Amino acid sequence: MPRIIAGRAGGLQLASVPGDGTRPTTDRTREALFSWLATRGWLEGTAVADLFAGSGALGGEAASRGADRVLLVERDRRAAAVCRRNAAELNRRLGRPVVEVAAGAVDHVLAGGTGAGPWDLVLADPPYPLEGPALAATLGRIAAVLVPGGLLVLERSARSAEPDWPAGMEPLEWRDYGETRLYFCLRADEPEAAGAPGTVEAP
Repeated sequence: MPRIIAGRAGGLQLASVPGDGTRPTTDRTREALFSWLATRGWLEGTAVADLFAGSGALGGEAASRGADRVLLVERDRRAAAVCRRNAAELNRRLGRPVVEVAAGAVDHVLAGGTGAGPWDLVLADPPYPLEGPALAATLGRIAAVLVPGGLLVLERSARSAEPDWPAGMEPLEWRDYGETRLYFCLRADEPEAAGAPGTVEAP
């Protein structure tokens, strides 16, 4: 069962999605990811979208560690129900409505309404079979809802080819954690916006 690792809701047990239709990010990978984000100023006071959210553990961790607003996007009906349950528990622990849920396909949600952003940070864990032109199209939609200087963290298989990044997205680095690879990519299409929102410049 996933849990919130640190922050105001640290230790909170989250509901998990039944069955094997989702691929939860391991605690080791999640801890490494949020250490990277926290030390570079990407969490406190930011707007965060957790796409292909599963149980919403990544977005929940961001909320616990100081994100001002978090949106969990999940199309699977059972997973979206788990996201709502976990969002309610997180909001109770945090004392205000930080976490929202949008049930629907990521591309559709990003096109309007709550998903249109803009977002400072996007965490995306698309299904591994989503690749090639279809993945590139989704990445283009993500780039469109990021603020200039915003950050995308994309989770892929370490054995997958590097995605085709859309224009205006600048890969910073990638890191492997077992079978998982995390790509860190800036929307750097405006020279004055090369860092995290208003504070720390990402390397």
